Amino acid sequence: SLSLFPQTVPSPYPHLPLSLLLCNDTLLNDTLLNDTLFNCINSTNIPEMPLGPSVAGVLIPLIYIIVCVIGLGGNSLVIHIVLHYSKTESVTNIYILNLAIADELFMLGLPFLAVQNTLQFWPFGSFMCRLVMTVDSINQFTSIFCLTVMSIDRYLAVVHPIRSSKWRRPQVAKVVNGTVWAISFLVVLPVVIFANVHKTGGTCNISWPRPADIWRAAFIIYTSTVGFFCPLLIICLCYLLIVFKIRSSGKKVHATSTKRRKSERKVTRMVVIVVAVFVFCWLPFYALNILNLLVSLPSEYPGLYYFVVVMGYANSCANPIVYGFLSENFKRGFRKALCRSSRKVESHDLTERQQQQEERRRVLKPRESLRRVVRDEEEEEDDDDREDVTEMTEICRIAKAKAGDIGGKGPNLGPPASLHNGHTNGSVKPLPEEPVEKNSSLEISYL
Repeated sequence: SLSLFPQTVPSPYPHLPLSLLLCNDTLLNDTLLNDTLFNCINSTNIPEMPLGPSVAGVLIPLIYIIVCVIGLGGNSLVIHIVLHYSKTESVTNIYILNLAIADELFMLGLPFLAVQNTLQFWPFGSFMCRLVMTVDSINQFTSIFCLTVMSIDRYLAVVHPIRSSKWRRPQVAKVVNGTVWAISFLVVLPVVIFANVHKTGGTCNISWPRPADIWRAAFIIYTSTVGFFCPLLIICLCYLLIVFKIRSSGKKVHATSTKRRKSERKVTRMVVIVVAVFVFCWLPFYALNILNLLVSLPSEYPGLYYFVVVMGYANSCANPIVYGFLSENFKRGFRKALCRSSRKVESHDLTERQQQQEERRRVLKPRESLRRVVRDEEEEEDDDDREDVTEMTEICRIAKAKAGDIGGKGPNLGPPASLHNGHTNGSVKPLPEEPVEKNSSLEISYL
């Protein structure tokens, strides 16, 4: 994190930002407050103030820590959801994961910045100074480049969905992410080379070779162009083309459906939020540094200088919201993550309830067994009764059949044809009733 307010001379004025020099997020050296305060100290009579922690020395580090916690928590949630709740390895998920990792690492520089602001010097040594500034700077540029890559990917997906299909693949996205990290490292090579702890003042900053003013001015222009204005131009261009594509497509098909209008509003809202957050967080920082090359900035507003530093880090806190919570897929993953954590709590209560139910079953098991035995015996008795009734019915049917045969009936228990003919002619007498009586006595004996 290059210092927005580097320091080349020791400052006995802890209420001024000069003594709270940072390792912050832009790759700048003695910009802004350094020159302003140096001129102020040499040209005016400032009353000497006692050393010790001021309100700014406590409040500003506290703000840094709060931003750090929010950023780490939000980006950790994004990483967890992408890794555990993504159904497919999509290109968008890979870019979001890379952005979250860059923002996560970018947040790690804030605790060191908070410590330096509190102690008013860098206590971690020269090696850690170079390491922290390098890692912080790499992730700063990686985060911004990731936003640019995601904008280009969305442009390809919306404007050229067919032609870009061969490029929008997970393997290509991983190569692009690796390239982004490599480019970020090349961009911050000046930080890797010149970052060190100043012998005067003991703060972590960039020690430019002579002529330092020219090196510093060139570095401000270089980082502002590569790290802000060019990415901003590309992002705005991509989203403008997306909006134009959606509007032109809607006019061609004469679609006025509610679904299309909602989709258009959603894309427009996303464009506004993405660009607005990016510009809002980074424009003040780079604008002040560019302005400081032209005129000397006043030193009466130390809070303003701290504010622009925090805003750069706050962009990494906003990215999980902008690129995550506005996505329906991310919302579902967020709900799944919360439900899973709540299920773990509920499972403990459920286990206790299951144990209580198991104890109840052990107590009631003998009683249930006795009931089961009684119930089985009753069912067996019912089955025996049914079998007896069935057997009796079968015997009755056979007895009736035999009685019919004795009376001259055929197998179909109906009167033979001769009887029908005889009855018709009136020459045949009715059958005697004796077989019927035997049949009745037979039925009664089995009842």
